[in-house]
Amino acid sequence: MSTPFIRNHQFNVIKKQAEFLQNTLRTVADRRVLETVRYRAAENIVEAFLYLSEEQKKMLEQISTFETAFEFQRYLNELEPYLEPYPPITPKQIQKLFPKNKKLKVPDLNSIDFRYVTYLSWVDIATNRLFIVYPFEDRFIGVEGRITPTNKKGYCLFCNREHELAHFSVRTPHTSPDNISAVGQYVCMDNQGCNRSITDPGSLEKFILSVSK
Repeated sequence: MSTPFIRNHQFNVIKKQAEFLQNTLRTVADRRVLETVRYRAAENIVEAFLYLSEEQKKMLEQISTFETAFEFQRYLNELEPYLEPYPPITPKQIQKLFPKNKKLKVPDLNSIDFRYVTYLSWVDIATNRLFIVYPFEDRFIGVEGRITPTNKKGYCLFCNREHELAHFSVRTPHTSPDNISAVGQYVCMDNQGCNRSITDPGSLEKFILSVSK
């Protein structure tokens, strides 16, 4: 049985490098350039992991040997059993993260493929509220705020890719309940697309921690 070791954002790195390498193979004829790009693609993938066994490293570095679109797709398909899904969570656990929201509408968790989730989020259209649940160390952090569509494309704070954006504003109590400020950022309207694009959870995690203290 395959032991999962690839998180969603790392798989996105692999897909990005596979796409870049395929495009280079189609457009560049210089063999020296191609060999350099092959080497860098494998190196960029390995660098996305803090730890890899020798077997895992060899498995990922196979990308540098492929020539055809079929080989790249087969490579990605064969890595899917090694995807480490988002930690298990129940509707009750989610509700406990938002104790002030008595009428919280939790998404249908059974409809979500958690292999491709770095952060869980959904929008309550009736209240224009965005809810985010992020696994941090051995716990979950819940963040909610007002979401306002901008009807413009730009770079999302979380995935750093150009998508349709919304302004996400979170009220954050600091020293006392009477001293409240708001932190706003531009994020993807489409959380599924964002999860499929994010290659480094650093900015997302920094934001989550900054508004949850």
